[in-house]
Amino acid sequence: MFFPDYRARRMRASETLRRMMQETRLTTDDFILPLFAINGKDIKNPIESMPGQFHLSIDHIVKTVKEARDLNIPAVMIFGIPDKKDALGTSAYAKNGIVQRAVKEVKNKVPDITVITDVCLCQYTDHGHCGIPDKKKIDNDASLDLLARTAVSHAEAGADMVAPSDMMDGRVAEIREELDEKGFEDIPIMSYAVKYCSAYYGPFRSAADSAPKFGDRRTYQMDPANSREAIREATMDVEEGADIIMVKPALSYLDIISSVRQEIDLPIAAYNVSGEYAMIKAADKMGWIDGTKVMMETLTSIKRAGADMILTYFAIEAAKVLNG
Repeated sequence: MFFPDYRARRMRASETLRRMMQETRLTTDDFILPLFAINGKDIKNPIESMPGQFHLSIDHIVKTVKEARDLNIPAVMIFGIPDKKDALGTSAYAKNGIVQRAVKEVKNKVPDITVITDVCLCQYTDHGHCGIPDKKKIDNDASLDLLARTAVSHAEAGADMVAPSDMMDGRVAEIREELDEKGFEDIPIMSYAVKYCSAYYGPFRSAADSAPKFGDRRTYQMDPANSREAIREATMDVEEGADIIMVKPALSYLDIISSVRQEIDLPIAAYNVSGEYAMIKAADKMGWIDGTKVMMETLTSIKRAGADMILTYFAIEAAKVLNG
């Protein structure tokens, strides 16, 4: 088809035609809202590096979850900020840990929303790594039991889904086995299967005080230059029992989302991470972009690339736009 016989602009001439021709449709059902839970009461402390996001005490977590539910957002992801950190991250799997208590309260007050929990040790360890160190090396196999204990403790608290984000080899199989043994065979695992060692995590690490105190995470998170490795990682987690495969970050890894979508027939999640969020907020504040339009374009691009669900700090903002 060539001009003048074919004129592409014919199908863009009116708002109704453009709506009819739209190939990718973003809806509130696509969103998962990440939340930061802290101890205390009536606390809503702004996170400087993530404008519009907060450290929330459990009572405010419940209020925010209710707002998300009322906007037709189907799920939230809870991250915990503990009062105490130690070498083994014991607060991660404590029965009365911050995530465990937040999950119980949310499921009690807002039972009709899906609660997903981040399963990792970095926020809970005094060294800031996602596994347990042996001198200056992260001991993969010694970390698996603690990660599985964390996942089980979240399920016992009432979590609807667990999401291991540590990138230790074999952790999905270990978590699946422990969940099944404890009677939680119906709890799905959303695996951070394709998680890159990215500079885009900076604002989150500041918010969660989870930056490594020595070295970095390149020995267990993926090299941003690699793409074929993503398929190997995703395939391994599928074989170990993952129910959802996540790619993180999203915006600079749209090609990875697309590749994983083509190779893996499980649902695909993508994490629109803190750095992606903060850049849009900062540029909008400076008046350099229309933040709302860039937000919606960004989220649409992530879905267009193949994501079935998007973890995004924009969830409430974007839902308000979609709801008119």
